[in-house]
Amino acid sequence: MIAKPLGTLLNFLYGLIGNYGISIIFFTIIVKLLMLPLTFQQLKQTKMMADMQPKLKELQNKYKNDKETLNVKTMELYKEYKVNPLGGCLPLLIQMPIIFGLFAVLREPIKYIADPNFAQAVNESFLWIPNLSEPDKIILPVLAGITTYFSMNTASNPSAAQNPSMKTMNTIFPVMILWWGRSFPAGLTLYWVVSNLFQMAQQYVIPKAGTLKEESN
Repeated sequence: MIAKPLGTLLNFLYGLIGNYGISIIFFTIIVKLLMLPLTFQQLKQTKMMADMQPKLKELQNKYKNDKETLNVKTMELYKEYKVNPLGGCLPLLIQMPIIFGLFAVLREPIKYIADPNFAQAVNESFLWIPNLSEPDKIILPVLAGITTYFSMNTASNPSAAQNPSMKTMNTIFPVMILWWGRSFPAGLTLYWVVSNLFQMAQQYVIPKAGTLKEESN
């Protein structure tokens, strides 16, 4: 349901551009722009959760021996800050099928794109990469790992600095992406790198836009 429409979009872009690597870059940007409302909602919820963390810790210390009262006070705090405890997860859950669809299309594009002319496109070269359907063993995987690390550990992601388990994951996951990238088709790894760069840019721009809006009010 999701992979085939995404494949149609990728094929359409390739028909306009005529270069598979550049088509993947524009494809990634378009999909990320379409998902911006969900991303904005997720970042908003994350920021509000970070703002209420000091008061939440106060409640945990004050009612550490009274779990029932702690639960009641915690829910009151959520209402005060107008935060839905699951609000940050919902946009991510909605995005997951889209992400899986993207991976499917870029890992096996011929399976989801019926156009016979596209069969040759996946074997095109791009920059230093001789064939986008084959893995790039060094440069792209390293770029994927580095951009994953910085996108997960950005200053606008407060959970990365506050949660010890998140700190560990934010260190291990980039290494896993680097390792996986050595076996993924280069076209898929290219998508991951561009997606990370877009995410880093939006994490920088969206908080600034929110700050300017608050100042103007």
